[in-house]
Amino acid sequence: MEKIGIMGVGNILLGDEGFGVHFIEYFKNRYDVPENVELIDGGTAGIFLSPLIDYIKKLIIIDVVAVDAEPGSIFTYDKEDFFIDNLPLKLSPHQIGLQEVLLLNDLKGSCPEYVKLIGIVPASLDPDTRLSPVLEERLKDVEKLVVEELRSLGVEVKPKVVSDGGEGVWWKRDGKEV
Repeated sequence: MEKIGIMGVGNILLGDEGFGVHFIEYFKNRYDVPENVELIDGGTAGIFLSPLIDYIKKLIIIDVVAVDAEPGSIFTYDKEDFFIDNLPLKLSPHQIGLQEVLLLNDLKGSCPEYVKLIGIVPASLDPDTRLSPVLEERLKDVEKLVVEELRSLGVEVKPKVVSDGGEGVWWKRDGKEV
């Protein structure tokens, strides 16, 4: 069975810059994925992402993009866009690696045959561990795009039963008053 990766990249300390990583946690908490689907928190690893995608045949990347559009606008790009340099300007240090990672993997003969970037325009890149309200609301729209993309690749994901507490990652948990 072909290995499919869903990779979120970004810096969770810079507000919306961390959208891709926040999305992976959001998706992980909402869906059970088949064994051949890997959820990858790419963080700010840049070029060090190369070995993580060596065995991935199809890759969906979630990230912010520098496009002159309203915050929360969503754009999609295909593998060819990476190779013909048809991507928006790089936003942050982690993006130094995305295009280069794919080129490196192409040279190694391990580039995914299918790549889709789902990019969203950030509202704020100020230091914060939370997403802006605009991007927080768009998580569901990106979720729908990812589920549709997986479906087009022949993969069905199963929604989890969401509990009423105890979920989330350390940077989103509220502190308890003492």
